[in-house]
Amino acid sequence: MKHFTNILYVLDQEAEQPCGLERAAALARGNQARLKVVSVIESLPAGAALEGLDFTTDDLLAASRAECEQRLNALVEPLRETVAIETKVLTGKLFLEVIQEVLRHDYDLVMKCVGDKSPMAALFGSEDLHLLRKCPCPLWLGRPQDALNYRRVLAAVDVEPLVAAKEQAQQQALNATILDFAAALATSEFAELHVAHVWTALGEPILRGGMLATPAETRIDAYIEAERRRHSQALERALADLEARAGAEAMQWLKPVRHLPKGSPREELPALAKRIDADILVLGTLGRSGVSGLLIGNTAEAVLQRIDCAVLAVKPEGFVSPVSV
Repeated sequence: MKHFTNILYVLDQEAEQPCGLERAAALARGNQARLKVVSVIESLPAGAALEGLDFTTDDLLAASRAECEQRLNALVEPLRETVAIETKVLTGKLFLEVIQEVLRHDYDLVMKCVGDKSPMAALFGSEDLHLLRKCPCPLWLGRPQDALNYRRVLAAVDVEPLVAAKEQAQQQALNATILDFAAALATSEFAELHVAHVWTALGEPILRGGMLATPAETRIDAYIEAERRRHSQALERALADLEARAGAEAMQWLKPVRHLPKGSPREELPALAKRIDADILVLGTLGRSGVSGLLIGNTAEAVLQRIDCAVLAVKPEGFVSPVSV
């Protein structure tokens, strides 16, 4: 299963409380990982004089940096008794500085609080959305109200059987990553693991809408049931692959709960997360429709507007961030 070795926690300057910092420290302890806590301050025009004052923008920036460093050290000092923590103040645009820090130091997890707004609709038009789309490593977005220990981890996978061979290989690799992270998280948190695949039966609205010479309802129902079984079998194959990686003993402990809702991911996934009271949703980003494409386009916006839990978003293998160092 997945283990983190190099964790970057981003302190939100606007957040009243540093939510998730204790979780980051606990995760670093449990994984024997390195942990760095950073804060990002805005840059200012270099060397500009402040009219009527004996200060320049350089003086303001230095004072801002000193204040930020003092706050960082005060926050992490109580946690340093159990885990080594490095701190750093970055200057510039938050998402750019964080991604460049990831690229420079090969972090395998970024953790950040989304602030005090809820639900995740607060992400849109923000630095968080840029991170979701462009951060090359897994991104964990928590909320101030999150419990210190999660009870239910929900993994959203896309096991749609009817895709091209190349796309299917990418899809399977991403599903494996999602399940590995979700299983590792459920294990470390002693939480329930729930696995969901939202599916549809190809052509059902047309078949039931009378646009074709409509078959008998019993035949349509039989077709829908056959599609459900096909998707269910694909989900079982993904879980069998997880067992092959994690081991039978781990799977016996995890006992993942299967969910196979039929409909639109933008409707069914948030409803499921609410129904089971999920603490965190683990999902992937991929440039296609379906659950694994949640963070691309309208489906992403519709789902995240309805999700009211923490999110762990992972990228497909080979993803290259458009941001460079």
